[in-house]
Amino acid sequence: MFDCLNSPSPDDRQRFARLFGDLVVGAGALAMEVLARPQIKSQLKTDKSPVTEADERVEEYLFAALARDLPGAPIIAEEMAARGGAMNHADAFLLIDPIDGTREFLARSPEFTVNLALIVGGVPVAGAISAPAASKVWFGGVESFMADAAPGSRLPAAQDWQLLRTRKVPAQGMTALVSKSHLDAQTEAFVARLGVAERLSVGSSLKFCALAEGRADVYPRFGPTMEWDTAAGDAILRAAGGIVLDPSGAPFLYNKVAKKYLNGPFVAWGDPASATLS
Repeated sequence: MFDCLNSPSPDDRQRFARLFGDLVVGAGALAMEVLARPQIKSQLKTDKSPVTEADERVEEYLFAALARDLPGAPIIAEEMAARGGAMNHADAFLLIDPIDGTREFLARSPEFTVNLALIVGGVPVAGAISAPAASKVWFGGVESFMADAAPGSRLPAAQDWQLLRTRKVPAQGMTALVSKSHLDAQTEAFVARLGVAERLSVGSSLKFCALAEGRADVYPRFGPTMEWDTAAGDAILRAAGGIVLDPSGAPFLYNKVAKKYLNGPFVAWGDPASATLS
């Protein structure tokens, strides 16, 4: 499969998505083992964000699995980057976020995820997200799907997958997704300007999944994120019919080497036509 990493066909993208789905479901068992402990130990990284043993163990698991299944594929991962590890820059590369929503994890909220994505030419072309505490997985390449999958298992048979499609904005108005841990004044102002009918407060990359499922319409984010935070959800959303743009309406791109993979502000939309409303 590595041979087609740089120019994956639609079938390749779906194969990558299924592989990633298998891997993030398997990795979820490690997170749940740590979560079950009476005390979850953590420490602060140089950017003041927390890291736990679950972050480290899940990242090690995914590195090993990708070395087996996609040998030689360039990988960029959150904890590796935090330790100052070499960034294996290439036009096509894999992005790992071992625990997205570490603060939620530490608070024992179920709203944390394991994320894995493939970037080609600055665009996320395949991705998968598991929510181990909810026994759910989302994955997408050309099409996106959701399935029930217990952490430590594998993807179920294809007949048990649910095809995902974003929705048109309902007549009663938009539902906006806002971050549980990172709500700021810019987001408040943006949501007010849209005149949304409902707000949902959701943690981690599950906001992208809610858009892909057609349960919400817009997710604005003006605070800082890293590419590994957003890539898998972005891939799933795009494959379900949505779009992610910067606040000016330009495409939201990846492989920002000069910025050390730091994202700028973005707005994720379920219905691309609704982006003109902002």
